[in-house]
Amino acid sequence: QGLLTESGGGSVKAGGSLRLSCIHPAFTEDSNCMGWFRQRPGREREFVAAMETERDYTEYADAVKGRFAISQDLAKNTVYLQMNSLKPEDTAIYYCAGDPGGWICGTLTRDFAQWGQGTQVTVSS
Repeated sequence: QGLLTESGGGSVKAGGSLRLSCIHPAFTEDSNCMGWFRQRPGREREFVAAMETERDYTEYADAVKGRFAISQDLAKNTVYLQMNSLKPEDTAIYYCAGDPGGWICGTLTRDFAQWGQGTQVTVSS
């Protein structure tokens, strides 16, 4: 823990957009999984999106498909989560997660060894 640094959270109105960023250590493996999770008030941490960094393979939770997009900039050691058409139910603390050497990305918290401190996203109606 403590190897990943998120930024970009904030408060927006429903329908708005935010882009979260996650700076991670330079990869030493050819393939790696990077993901985003969120923890909504009173709920457990849940999967949002993940990507395998060599193939750019991506996976999304059903709740965010078509609205959120995960991407990367290898030169900047940064992974992004573009969030569009935000809804009040997207309000949560968003966490970046890393699985160095991962090839098939999981969707459970135990599939990721590295975590950021989280960034708050608040969507008002």
